[in-house]
Amino acid sequence: MQIHKRFPDTLFGSQTTPAAIPAFESDPDPAGLVATDQPAGATLTASNAFFQNLGANQRTCFSCHQPQNGWAISAASVQQRFYSSLGNDPLFRLIDGATCPNSTIETYAGKILSFRLLLTKGLIRVGLPLPSSLTMTGLVDPYQCSNNTTVNVGSTSIYSFYRRPLPSTNFFFQTSNPSNLFMWDGREPSLISQANDATLIHAQAPTAPTSTQQTQMVSFESGIFSAQNFSSAARSLQTQSATGGPFALSSQPFVQGGPQPSAASLPAPFNLYTSWATLTATDPVSAARESIARGEAIFNSTTAKSCGGCHNTVNNGNRDNAANPGIQKFFNTGLANASATPPSAGQGITSAALADLDISGLPVFTVTCNDGSNLQGSVYTVTDLGRAMISGVCADIGAFKAPSLRGLAARAPYFHNGSAATLLNVVNFYNDNFNLGLTSSQVQDLVNFLNTL
Repeated sequence: MQIHKRFPDTLFGSQTTPAAIPAFESDPDPAGLVATDQPAGATLTASNAFFQNLGANQRTCFSCHQPQNGWAISAASVQQRFYSSLGNDPLFRLIDGATCPNSTIETYAGKILSFRLLLTKGLIRVGLPLPSSLTMTGLVDPYQCSNNTTVNVGSTSIYSFYRRPLPSTNFFFQTSNPSNLFMWDGREPSLISQANDATLIHAQAPTAPTSTQQTQMVSFESGIFSAQNFSSAARSLQTQSATGGPFALSSQPFVQGGPQPSAASLPAPFNLYTSWATLTATDPVSAARESIARGEAIFNSTTAKSCGGCHNTVNNGNRDNAANPGIQKFFNTGLANASATPPSAGQGITSAALADLDISGLPVFTVTCNDGSNLQGSVYTVTDLGRAMISGVCADIGAFKAPSLRGLAARAPYFHNGSAATLLNVVNFYNDNFNLGLTSSQVQDLVNFLNTL
């Protein structure tokens, strides 16, 4: 609340919330239609805290998590909301929507500049304290929002990172797993904790939500299933024995907190379009379906560094560690590296892969490791320290959680920092950085598959 009082927003806009989220909802997205299924029935928004204003800035959970964006946000929808509200929609708040809470928003031009990372990449500011096991030895911060005692109320170790909101759907596939942690860096141990902190921080509430309100938020998030439901190219994703869309997902077998069904009954990690692999027709729709099936096979490839190695929860794509309770996997794929010059330790990034990303406008941090491990003295130059800001472990620098992949087409751009504008950029990054050897046609097949999730 201190930041809110010292750097108040000059104008507050209202947010339109539907009276109900129906049992089934379908919305257009760039690849066709994305849909949400609630097996338990419709949710009346007036009686669920997920949609209620519990804070001081007119925000709700719904401000950043909406069905047309797969219960996240997209840069395109952010821009539409900005221009239609003249920047007054509750999404645009100084506390974390702006590059810094002391940004100037008195004019329309000032708002565009202050909210530029949110507008162009869908990024929200996250302020975190630097662990004692890391020493900040270099900082290039275009917003002067890190290590700023004026902004961070006297703290000399709060650093600002800019990350995309994760989808608040399909949590059924991880809610009760004791090894799961939430947020990109795993800083929240449970959905209850996440709901509590989101209300206090993002909505700037003076008090925490009640236990009843927390339960309402988590119950709603855990009871919705979202996925691409219709493809502009392949049409219905539930025809010819395909099982795309949220209905099949909501009935997907999953053992809460325990080992999953065997690969014999549910081939991991995706088996949505296996039946399309043997189509023989040559019309455009059939050709699109065959391409999607080829892309699914590439995703499922058992070769080293396959997509399914990180996104292994069957037909959802988040990281499942239920078979190994207590082990949470975070992955460093080089996405946080600030240049093509590899750090002295950790995952490097090739020049070709760096060209697939847009990391312009992100701060650059140089840290030296002093955690007493074999990485003692190693130097990293990154745009985000990732899991290491929570664990204090140098091996976690630049490591992030593998998110669910359903509804991808509705929530561009991609990666934690919005550095990949399209799914083609995503696939090209992995192909270039890990020398996967995919041909241009295989790359397109994989992109076509991802667009149907």
